[in-house]
Amino acid sequence: MPDDIAPQRIIDPRQNAELLQRALEQQGIVADVHVGHELALVSVWVGLVVWCNGDRFWWQAGWDEQCGRPAYASRPVSGVEEVTRLVAARYAELRRVRFGERADPEQVRPGERADPPRVQAGERAAAPMQEPMPPQGPV
Repeated sequence: MPDDIAPQRIIDPRQNAELLQRALEQQGIVADVHVGHELALVSVWVGLVVWCNGDRFWWQAGWDEQCGRPAYASRPVSGVEEVTRLVAARYAELRRVRFGERADPEQVRPGERADPPRVQAGERAAAPMQEPMPPQGPV
């Protein structure tokens, strides 16, 4: 092996996903981990799945109204504490959308929301996700 080529460290996405799962459980949020195709998924809630490729976590953080598509947040696996906080806030936001005032008030303080994805030059920020309107007319 040439000296200028260092062996690459293999990062196990399952280990990082299970670390996030345990951190969420400490917040009272039950999540499942699923592994396949070199990815691990942390299934948190309807519409909230956190993907991990071993290097980064990413999840749907809202909806971009202008583009008409989901907006995603991403953080390195080294920031699992921040990811836990952001995913817990998103979980609480989705529960409020789904259940209104019946959502668990201890999950997030009033007025606190999940941080939107970081916006870079030339990009638009995501709007909070809203409950879709039911179909109108005969079904």
